[in-house]
Amino acid sequence: MNNEILVLYYSRNGATAKLANEVARGVARISPMQARVRTVPTVSPTNEASEPEAPESGPPYVTHDDLEDCAGLIIGSPTRFGNMAAPLKYFIDTLSGQWLSGTLAGKPGAVFTSTGSHHGGQETTLTSMMLPLLHHGMIVLGLTYTADDLLAETTSGGTPYGASHVSGTLGDNALTDVEKRLARNLGERVARTALKLGAPE
Repeated sequence: MNNEILVLYYSRNGATAKLANEVARGVARISPMQARVRTVPTVSPTNEASEPEAPESGPPYVTHDDLEDCAGLIIGSPTRFGNMAAPLKYFIDTLSGQWLSGTLAGKPGAVFTSTGSHHGGQETTLTSMMLPLLHHGMIVLGLTYTADDLLAETTSGGTPYGASHVSGTLGDNALTDVEKRLARNLGERVARTALKLGAPE
């Protein structure tokens, strides 16, 4: 197993992308682990990928090889009526081969999200993203109340199910310091767990 954690996300307006970058920073705290940041293309109303082969900016699009190579997987999406966004779900739905071969089985996984409001469905979106990870046999990690500011400090994003951000109805809220810290803690937990499970030291 290599030393890379795949941080895979979809972001419409950039808020989830910013959270993904903080998750990746957390992964990098645990030497020799590294984050491989990837995204997915949007989909058309006919549910086909509708972007060029490479994005104009930001990280590359994910491939199935990224999943084969990773020591762990952290996925993120904005919420869509309490569920993950269609582009991320579209990619996940292509992974029957990886499911059959056990590509992700026994690897640590985690989730993160961004919503426009406190009541925008953060926790249901996070749990919806956990379901395919469980079906792939992953070891799903969340955040802890004892070490991750969840009990007393969280007045913006943050849940035991994963890192989150309240972006505002216009998507223009900056990440709070607590949201950044929780995202980094999530990346750190997955990276540390991957090491314990057999990634090279």
